[in-house]
Amino acid sequence: MRKKELYHKVTEWFSANMEVAETELHYDTPFHLLIAVILSAQCTDKRVNIHTPQIFARFPEPSDLASATFEEVYELIKSISFPNNKARHLIGMATKLVSDFAGEVPSEPSLLETLPGVGRKTANVIASVIYDKPVIAVDTHVFRVSRRIGLSDGATVEAVERDLTAGFAPELRPKAHHWLILHGRYVCTARKPKCENCGLQDICREYLVNNVKV
Repeated sequence: MRKKELYHKVTEWFSANMEVAETELHYDTPFHLLIAVILSAQCTDKRVNIHTPQIFARFPEPSDLASATFEEVYELIKSISFPNNKARHLIGMATKLVSDFAGEVPSEPSLLETLPGVGRKTANVIASVIYDKPVIAVDTHVFRVSRRIGLSDGATVEAVERDLTAGFAPELRPKAHHWLILHGRYVCTARKPKCENCGLQDICREYLVNNVKV
């Protein structure tokens, strides 16, 4: 199957079967989503959502977080993975928002990446979720699912991102990002993919390779 046809079929299936596809992180402002996404690195959204209400109440604005001490932030996130680094990143991120962006979360990924704790994936998440930018964030789920289905042969995150960007129409990219994340989180899981519950069996490259009847 040609890549163009595969992308068409994947888009068709997800459009019919996952009409609502959005982040599972809870937030109320762009700034708070940025906090949540930074905290979610190598941590589950579920655990992050347990802690963010208290964090958001304590730091409603970037200026509040920028003036916080390391100890204050650490205490609120100590049960989340890598709390030392994340506490420093959060304070640094808020400080730069105040000093360089008048307290506003920028919309361009290139500007977002100048913030402490914000890599390409996080920048693309914020740009697509908040500002509907035509970018795709590639996390472990997106990387795994894309390669299994056959949407990409890329060996790196950057290569997979390039393939997905080329394959999905600009207006679909923000949603496609969540299609692949949610599919990877609940169906196409890392260790034991639930292929029996997957509606993409007939077009999934890995499933077809592993289930060819001789």
